[in-house]
Amino acid sequence: MRQHLPHRRPGPGAPRPGPAPGGLRVLFLGSSLTYNNDMPLLVQAFAGEVGKSVEVVTVAKGGFSFEDHCKRGAALSTLRKGPWSYVVMQQGPSTLTASRRNMREWARRLADPIREAGARPALYMVWPAEDRLAFFDEVRTSYQLTAEDIDGMMIPAGEAWRAAWRRDPNVPLYRKDREHPSPTGSFLAALSIFGMLFSRSPVGLPARVRLRNGTFAQVPPGLAKLLQESAAEANEQFGKR
Repeated sequence: MRQHLPHRRPGPGAPRPGPAPGGLRVLFLGSSLTYNNDMPLLVQAFAGEVGKSVEVVTVAKGGFSFEDHCKRGAALSTLRKGPWSYVVMQQGPSTLTASRRNMREWARRLADPIREAGARPALYMVWPAEDRLAFFDEVRTSYQLTAEDIDGMMIPAGEAWRAAWRRDPNVPLYRKDREHPSPTGSFLAALSIFGMLFSRSPVGLPARVRLRNGTFAQVPPGLAKLLQESAAEANEQFGKR
């Protein structure tokens, strides 16, 4: 289980921690498509580049669905450590009828504890495996319907991938397994998430940022511009705040 808890839970009667003035507390709830390449820390780093404060906590495990997060793991207990500003929620592509139905049902079950924690749910749309590229529209539909069900934000990161490929079909967004994101793919997803959470364009962010864990994430400057423009286009066309 990838879980980063930089704060202690307050004792009985103690005031709950909140975001710094003008800042956000964001819980990332998902699978390996969330935690690969320290993607939540990228969102935090981008925010820092524009003078915004974000505390990020990640609860994610490979292959986990919303049902898994409800039934086992640390999602519900971490939600109780709120208040949170947003809960960025992700599961797999969920294109099949049964998996879409399951996604929507368990997102609804998560919605109440999310709102009790003072947060707004935000659906982080992912992408299909490389051998199922024809199903991109179905992925988007699953996430759009789920966002509508729970009055959540729609973050179209998967559509940002498509926008990047329209500009350059050779942008390497997948890892060698043809399913998980490469560092470039996570960089692009983080740009889309940043743009939606802060209601601003990611165009103009730096191509190299330092993460909280001391590592750096970077892409060539020309590619950074392409990725930023792709995220901005997708957010404008498919995002829902």
